[in-house]
Amino acid sequence: MKRTRASIGALGLAVWALTASAQPAQEGNLAQAQSIASQVCAACHGADGNSPTPANPHLAAQHARYITKQLDNFKSGARQNPIMAGMVTTLTPEDMQALGAYYAQQKLRPAQAKDEALAREGERIYRGGIASKAVPACAGCHAPNGVGIPAPYPRLAGQYAEYIAAQLKAFRSGERANDPEGMMQAIAARMTDREIQAVAEYIAGLR
Repeated sequence: MKRTRASIGALGLAVWALTASAQPAQEGNLAQAQSIASQVCAACHGADGNSPTPANPHLAAQHARYITKQLDNFKSGARQNPIMAGMVTTLTPEDMQALGAYYAQQKLRPAQAKDEALAREGERIYRGGIASKAVPACAGCHAPNGVGIPAPYPRLAGQYAEYIAAQLKAFRSGERANDPEGMMQAIAARMTDREIQAVAEYIAGLR
């Protein structure tokens, strides 16, 4: 188990190093991105990327390249969501890159954990995994403080518990399959509903 967590963490750091060195100097037209965000994205995600409802994720402070990748995946069909598929139809690659940069610069108003006991259960999974099921610690790829590793491993800290749980269940069922090397599908497949809810609750309160 220790080897698994160490290997995943090392892989994440290597990917971070490569993507950081390849970071472009210009991430797109931020003014255009702000216009798109206010006209197209705001109803579900808030004009500044702070979603008003737990069904939709916060985008504020998320890694720019992660957001760009998800938008591209929605457009290509690699990630299935009928609402998002319609929203990205007219977006160009430059628009997607600019939106990623725009949301990355916004200040997150984080969600809150609501169930302290459940969050404590989730903390054990997030930090130590579930050895009996070969579930690695979430911290290995998403960092102990939940900030993630650009670009494949997103920021999780302060995200709505409801959204995190929904995505883990989507990975588990195969409804969502756009993760690197199918890693999240394999991990979520070994988790019960209770374990998913627990780790999601902890993530909501993680800072």
